[in-house]
Amino acid sequence: MTTYSDRPWLSLYREGTPADITPEFTTMLDLFRASVAGRPDAVAVKYFDGALTFADLDERSDALAVALAEHGFGAGDRLAIYVQNNPAFVVGLIAAWKAGGSAVAVNPMNKQRELTYLLADSGATALLCLEELYQTVAREVIASGDTRVATVVTCSALDDQSRDDERLFSGVQKARPQGTLDLQSLFEQYAERRPEPVTPSAEDVAILTYTSGTTGVPKGAMNTHGNIAFNAQTYRDWMGLGSDDAVLGVAPLFHITGLVGHVGLALLAGCPLVLAHRFEPHVVMDAIREHRPTFTVGSITVFISLSGVQGATKDDWSSFRMIYSGGAPIAPAVTEQFEEKTGLYIHNIYGLTETNSPSHAVPLGVRAPVDPGSGALSVGVPTFNTVVRILDEEGNEASVGEVGEIAIAGPQVVPRYWNKPEATEQSLPGGELRTGDVGFMDRNGWFFIVDRKKDMINAAGYKVWPREVEDVMYGHPAVREVAVVGVPDEYRGETVKAYVSLKPGVTIGEEELIDYAKGQMAAYKYPRSIEFLDELPKTTTGKILRRELRSRST
Repeated sequence: MTTYSDRPWLSLYREGTPADITPEFTTMLDLFRASVAGRPDAVAVKYFDGALTFADLDERSDALAVALAEHGFGAGDRLAIYVQNNPAFVVGLIAAWKAGGSAVAVNPMNKQRELTYLLADSGATALLCLEELYQTVAREVIASGDTRVATVVTCSALDDQSRDDERLFSGVQKARPQGTLDLQSLFEQYAERRPEPVTPSAEDVAILTYTSGTTGVPKGAMNTHGNIAFNAQTYRDWMGLGSDDAVLGVAPLFHITGLVGHVGLALLAGCPLVLAHRFEPHVVMDAIREHRPTFTVGSITVFISLSGVQGATKDDWSSFRMIYSGGAPIAPAVTEQFEEKTGLYIHNIYGLTETNSPSHAVPLGVRAPVDPGSGALSVGVPTFNTVVRILDEEGNEASVGEVGEIAIAGPQVVPRYWNKPEATEQSLPGGELRTGDVGFMDRNGWFFIVDRKKDMINAAGYKVWPREVEDVMYGHPAVREVAVVGVPDEYRGETVKAYVSLKPGVTIGEEELIDYAKGQMAAYKYPRSIEFLDELPKTTTGKILRRELRSRST
């Protein structure tokens, strides 16, 4: 077990920096109110040519909170937010808290079946929804009567922008759907109205974020005010961010990285959050050039895509003081290629929905070590106030260097899953999160992720971790993205298959790429077959979906 007092990595971070921090704020609402009081006229959100100050956010969230209350939303109720990376997400989140309730984060890619499940499972009584999503998806879900939603507020992606970007909004027109409340009209109708004051506690749920459901139905992680406020402060203090910075929102705001590492961080630091509706590489690159952000955190696939934008130069990236990446494994070769193109070193970060984003991070200004045995890049060291254990197959603490399941305890870990006591007991026994990720800690306190437990390939009795094979293949100059899965094999039981997307304008044969891998790893590890795809399937957060690739091979 790592402890607060004997972490060798502390000398790598800052001389004399303690491993513990005392939270400055215990709720997200207190955190936001402090920024409004201290910097009311500072820009809080930049969205294309539009901008909202902290005072604007305060007034708009007040208006929405009053409107929700007058339409029956009360203490303990839940507002589902079904939008892209728009200012409406931030307004809705704060309004739900001001009205005495909590929010439910909904993936804007969800279709009717998925939306019905999330609304019904969460018991949401109100929905904030993009007009186009209401018309194409939510209308029928609400009409079905399968949910408790009684109030629908719709908004347009064009509400707060002064420049219509055809790359994102071609064909989008503002048109208030019948039977819904219009968000912009509510701002005007309830201007200067204030909701009844509420004082949530650190233990109250701020937002339900749903897991991806890879091992069953999605589970609602109960992210409390205390969880999010603590890790927003972790981001701020670990990375040394302040009001002079600007956060680029490349992660979806419904995802825990976007929620804490973008929204929570910007609200706490009192700095602008730069949004661009959804991730489109050329649009985001234009936002970087225009708004000159200093910090962002996102999946490595986002940075691979951005660094490949034609015409992008190192000068375009020069405003950034730091970039962090998490949510998916990072091959050392990818960090080297990105640094060569942009001049920026990608710092690794690690966390889960249940840890409200970071539980581990590479200290700012320090390069993560590469494990000589597996070739894996370290995900960092435990962040403030965090205790991490490596557990063997019997649930006992593993020795230094021994591989096992990563278990995490700390103030950022959610207390339970929404209405899922059995899942809570299985994954959060005693408040400690059993992550399902396999890894180890070296003698200096650095942590390394080997892979997901369920992704291990058993090739004729030999364990093959896809992550190791992927890291090797990323070293080939032709490879843009790669994912490795196990496929049925009559002789070996399972064997290794790689799915590869190539860099633009590059061609290479299957045998040549197999030979490259074969020359760098044991015979049982290298891929026996390779399938080339234009794009690998991904989640909206940029994580490659191995399960979809496995289903192609069975």
